[in-house]
Amino acid sequence: MSVILIGMPSCGKSTLGVLLAKRLGMRFIDSDLLIQEREGKLLHEIIGEVGTDGFIAIENLVNRNITDRNAVISTGGSAVYGKEAMEHLKTLGKVVYLRISYSEMEKRLGDYVHRGVVIKKGHTLADMYKERVALYEKYADIIVDGTNDISNTLDLIAEKIR
Repeated sequence: MSVILIGMPSCGKSTLGVLLAKRLGMRFIDSDLLIQEREGKLLHEIIGEVGTDGFIAIENLVNRNITDRNAVISTGGSAVYGKEAMEHLKTLGKVVYLRISYSEMEKRLGDYVHRGVVIKKGHTLADMYKERVALYEKYADIIVDGTNDISNTLDLIAEKIR
């Protein structure tokens, strides 16, 4: 069984994912890195070239092709826009939503354009947050507060997936 981490940009999916994989003796997969490797470009460069819809299509394709059943999989914040990919990832294991508040995301995020954050045309950061919360909650098997310290968050996730 894999553990799939979803949540807002900057909620700690990649950082926690590495530590969780070590703790559980699993492989770690970062889907953002898979996308960059496949495309040979950084996330913000891909978004700049193909737009948000094009990026979401690439992300959906990459995520639905992940097959590991003994891994911690950190998805990009926009992974929940890919219905096929999310339904596929749910077959691999438990989906854990690392929930953080809007103000916490805004504080952690910094320069979101160069970070490669997908924000639909005409939307603000607040619009993106509101839209995604509903999707994260829809796909989550487990919801964990991502504002706890890393050690507590790891303990919570490990306890809830058992």
